[in-house]
Amino acid sequence: MSNYITLQADNIPTEHLCCAISDKKHQAGVNVKRAWLLERIPEGHVFRKLNEKGKVFIEYAPLETAWVPVAGNNYMYIYCLWVAGQYKGHGHGKALLESCVDDAKKRGKSGICVISRDKKSPFLSDKKFMQKHGFKTVDTISGGYELLALSFDGTTPGFTDSVKKQRIDCDDLTIYYGLQCPYIPNCIEQVEAFCKANNIPLKLICVDTPESAKSLPCVFNNWAVFYKGAFQTVHLLNEGALKKLLAV
Repeated sequence: MSNYITLQADNIPTEHLCCAISDKKHQAGVNVKRAWLLERIPEGHVFRKLNEKGKVFIEYAPLETAWVPVAGNNYMYIYCLWVAGQYKGHGHGKALLESCVDDAKKRGKSGICVISRDKKSPFLSDKKFMQKHGFKTVDTISGGYELLALSFDGTTPGFTDSVKKQRIDCDDLTIYYGLQCPYIPNCIEQVEAFCKANNIPLKLICVDTPESAKSLPCVFNNWAVFYKGAFQTVHLLNEGALKKLLAV
């Protein structure tokens, strides 16, 4: 793993964050991400990346402190595993995943889990890739969302009971969001501007603790959208996606 860097308190301020390395409109989000990471590192959170200016990284944490509506004992949770552009096809995804497996075993974990979907979807790990490396579906909810796990001892995690609701008592466009993804601050700005310009009621709910994330009424991996009381997507929204969702 000599070509990879693990972020720590001493290098978080200076190392680039791979998923938002060049777009100026996301720099505010990068600073928010850096602050978020500094608070998470003492909890065992890991952000490991290729030592290049490319989108090649893995991010994971102990499930007990992971900001996702998944429960289980002694597991690791993978938030994101991303290899993009010219770096595809060089074994980086496999190498980063294997480093996570090795780390989990060294820590005496029972396994690793990740949220995916039955079809390839942005902002979620690819199911086929994870299955190729031994992950199996251990829980599902409607919409094709699945919890995949690589168990070392036969135990498995599961979605929390609240996830299966997938409904809220509010018809307004409602977005639950975290501070982990550097793309989110700019997405929030776009959503607010669009809704204000089109007189669309909007409710934004910041998920600011792992406890609040684990009690959410839907699947969540930093972002979740409801409209007319029903869960819609975990995809980040831009103006085009908003128009399609709201039919305006």
